[in-house]
Amino acid sequence: MAQVDKIKILERNCKSETASSLGLKTVGDTSPVKSERPNRITSAPLEGANVYEVIGGIPDIGYNQFPDDPEFTAMMREAELALDAGCKPKLSKKGTSGCYFITEREGKTIGVFKPKDEEPYGQLNPKWTKWMHKLCCPCCFGRSCLVPNQGYLSEAGASLVDTRLQLNIVPKTKVVRLASETFNYSAIDRAKARTKKNIYQKVPLVGRRFHRIGLPPKVGSFQTFVNGYKDADYWLRRFDSEALPESTAKHFQHLFEKLVVLDYIIRNTDRGNDNWLIKYETASDASASATTPTDTDSLHGPDSEWSIVNNPEISVAAIDNGLAFPCKHPDEWRAYPYHWAWLPQAKVPFSQEIKDQVLPLLSDMNFVQDLCDDLHELFRHDKGFDRNTFERQMSVMRGQILNLTQAMKDGKSPVQLVQMPVVTVERSRMKFGRTRADSDVFTQSFAHRAPFFSWC
Repeated sequence: MAQVDKIKILERNCKSETASSLGLKTVGDTSPVKSERPNRITSAPLEGANVYEVIGGIPDIGYNQFPDDPEFTAMMREAELALDAGCKPKLSKKGTSGCYFITEREGKTIGVFKPKDEEPYGQLNPKWTKWMHKLCCPCCFGRSCLVPNQGYLSEAGASLVDTRLQLNIVPKTKVVRLASETFNYSAIDRAKARTKKNIYQKVPLVGRRFHRIGLPPKVGSFQTFVNGYKDADYWLRRFDSEALPESTAKHFQHLFEKLVVLDYIIRNTDRGNDNWLIKYETASDASASATTPTDTDSLHGPDSEWSIVNNPEISVAAIDNGLAFPCKHPDEWRAYPYHWAWLPQAKVPFSQEIKDQVLPLLSDMNFVQDLCDDLHELFRHDKGFDRNTFERQMSVMRGQILNLTQAMKDGKSPVQLVQMPVVTVERSRMKFGRTRADSDVFTQSFAHRAPFFSWC
């Protein structure tokens, strides 16, 4: 009997421990239940809802919050509300990676989301072109000068550089987390989400103990959507046959120089005329007066005007910046040239306007170091972040900045800029006892190895 009593006592203890781990009470227990985690599930699940931490309602999530940019935070909040309401993102047919158009609740597109794991060389890339590339030509797969699966950081980094230099040509881009059934998830993630949802519906007491119910949010870049723009190639062909007015052409040249400055600093390895955009609004005729004159003399008088002709408005948007910030200059098969170097605008020397805007900043080493520190703060949150690799990326960027400042001081043109020998400026690390720290000593070096193909 003593052995049977021991077994019963053990069974009661096991039931008590299991119940307490689930936040339940055992028979005869009148003490209040204390849960280690707060109960954040307050309503029944919504059919088709895209949730992050809870099912039903709008969760109080801790990410996608940008205190220094309330406008972007409000836009992300609207995107989250739209996803929770069942507005499904649309996968772009263009490109070789997972690129989704995010809409607001009214159906208007407000942004472009590119998940990290659906990048061209990501494991969950929904496009088959890169898979065929890897299968048929593994020796030429990928770009050895780029850090794998950091395209989303490159997109956000390009926006950061654009903001610091006040170029205003990159649509605002930040790193966010979003979840939707439209995204490409693995079978395991979808099975987990279904299982947790079924458990919550059938056994709510157990379901409340899950940290998250639903598909896991994906980290990626979110870029503000721009309206009314077309591929630069479309308008450049039009401009060849239809000359721009002088003032519009001058403004377009300034915008083009901003694009050159951005691409050269971040060493964009994928800048063709199909991944930067131009918005061109033709001249509009406005009535000179609100009422139509009836007097014949007033119609044909010397001081009368039928209309006021406004110059066309032109804008530029630099998108698709995911293949930038290399850790070394291209030195193997391809050179990844800037395709804007073949345009007639590239033969014009840098204007005094762009020099006055960026040269004082780029000539200041403190500004350059602050820019590197800001990029470090952005890049270090990646799971695969490596300090040495990041320093190599910044060495390439410092060399690009050095060449750019020298070209502007010498009065060179963008095409002459890209013909200059590439440089890397490495920051030395000093050893103090057993520790190593960055110093203010920089070493300049030139690349001696040229790619096999220089035209692609």
